Amino acid sequence: MNSVVIYTDGACKGNPGPGGWGVLLKSGTFEKELFGGELGTTNNRMEMMAVIEALSALKRPCQVTLFLDSEYVRKGITEWIHGWKAKGWKTAAKQPVKNAELWQRLDALVATGGHQIEWRWVKGHAGDPGNERADALANMGVEKALGRR
Repeated sequence: MNSVVIYTDGACKGNPGPGGWGVLLKSGTFEKELFGGELGTTNNRMEMMAVIEALSALKRPCQVTLFLDSEYVRKGITEWIHGWKAKGWKTAAKQPVKNAELWQRLDALVATGGHQIEWRWVKGHAGDPGNERADALANMGVEKALGRR
């Protein structure tokens, strides 16, 4: 099983507003960068899209170490999702889960991809080179969404 290190990040100019997602994938000496964006979105949606796009880019099952600065995404996929699914995609307060369609996409990728994923939180904007690059790519995604790239 190939080992892959992934850094993901999302950005939003206004919340909601134009947003972007960025991904840095590293396996041995190979590196790949991905980015994209949307006009009317939120920071949380872009954080999720970064992880979805990263896992979608893997062509075979991998040993993944995934670094992200979003506790929303990390805790959502490792802790909260089990309760949401059991409650029919409702929160403990019986409200619809925000971004349910993205959570369902992410859940399917995790469940069917065959990957072994280690979810690691990293403090954003704190000098971690992989996180800083993912942040720069997310901002490139914002520019792309705005038609400037």
